Amino acid sequence: MSSTALGIVLGILVGLRHAFEPDHLTAVSTLVSETHDARHGALLGVLWGLGHTISLVVVGASLAVVGATLPTRAGAAFELGVAVMLVVLGVRGMVVALRGGNGHPHPHAAIAPRRWRPFLVGLVHGLAGSGALTALVFAHLPGTVARILYIALFGAGSVAGMALASGVAGAALQVVVRSDRVRRDIGLATGVMSIAVGVLWGVPLVT
Repeated sequence: MSSTALGIVLGILVGLRHAFEPDHLTAVSTLVSETHDARHGALLGVLWGLGHTISLVVVGASLAVVGATLPTRAGAAFELGVAVMLVVLGVRGMVVALRGGNGHPHPHAAIAPRRWRPFLVGLVHGLAGSGALTALVFAHLPGTVARILYIALFGAGSVAGMALASGVAGAALQVVVRSDRVRRDIGLATGVMSIAVGVLWGVPLVT
């Protein structure tokens, strides 16, 4: 197998590891705290991964075609968007927890918003990571097709990784959560963590 082909195949493994980065897990944890089992948790992770992959492929493919990398200012703006989103998710998670919204809602209530939320969160994360990923493939892979294929496989790996992480989290919640009070406390804890990570992530970008 040539070094180029091997590099492309490794994209899925790198993407799998990428899903477990702290900012990704923090963002998804605020959403997983509202799930009730492994299946719903895994679905949430898949939706996050799809949004993440779409951003990566669209931005990465566009840059690969024109032979350019993402401008530094655009990359910083996308990173700041992630920081703001983490803070917003944290505040929202705390509000939902305090209102008792982490109980067991009607199975048909607000299904679409719950599914769109992780997808949109993934889109934002994908935008933030597109600059570094594009720079990486430009440095190591020759040709537009090879670069786009690597980005697509990287995205597929991130879908699998996040589905695994959020599915395990959902299963753990199903075992651990025995009352609405426990679920509320978990929602508050993940909300505080998300706000803290968002602030620590964003402050260097604006100072």
